[in-house]
Amino acid sequence: MAWELINEPRDQADYSGKTVNVWVQEMASFVKSLDNKHLLEVGMEGFYGDSIPERKQVNPGYQVGTDFISNHLINEIDFATIHAYTDQWVSGQSDDAQLAWMERWVTSHWQDARNILKKPLVLAEFGKSSRGQGYNLGSRDTFMSSVYRNVYNLAKEGGIMGGSLVWQLMAQGMENYDDGYCIVLGQNPSTTGIISGQSKAMTTLAHLVY
Repeated sequence: MAWELINEPRDQADYSGKTVNVWVQEMASFVKSLDNKHLLEVGMEGFYGDSIPERKQVNPGYQVGTDFISNHLINEIDFATIHAYTDQWVSGQSDDAQLAWMERWVTSHWQDARNILKKPLVLAEFGKSSRGQGYNLGSRDTFMSSVYRNVYNLAKEGGIMGGSLVWQLMAQGMENYDDGYCIVLGQNPSTTGIISGQSKAMTTLAHLVY
């Protein structure tokens, strides 16, 4: 479907996002010159930079050298992405507080994708780590269900919210690669049901919207 320029770019030498922006423009133009028949996205986590200073309050307390707005306004970039790891970015907060932050994070970017970028948005990575304090399967299922519900409700508003991708599904026998976010569908029937339900709901919604 699409090329990704780089996974989760960061620049600790320039927190404004301007240096990354120059690189994205150069690389996006180059990739499109080679292949203009696929979509192209950056691979951003979604951190705000200096282009709209008031939006930086949505960040989890820091910047990483990217600018969600300016980086995605580049013409060659076809859709926007965000990632979200609440157990890392807002660690130490309760599950309810992390869920509330997650909803603000997704909704804020959806608003900007609709009103400023005029491009689709994909929640390209999210999950809940099994290595987090107080983790249990029920808390992960609750978290995923809440995120999916928010994504679905935003998608109902039109074509801006394109969907979500959980990090990360693995086949049985690949547990040695588990980074804490591993989901083996055959071993997690409750989580599998949640993912399957969201997939069916979004597919049905797509037929209704379009």
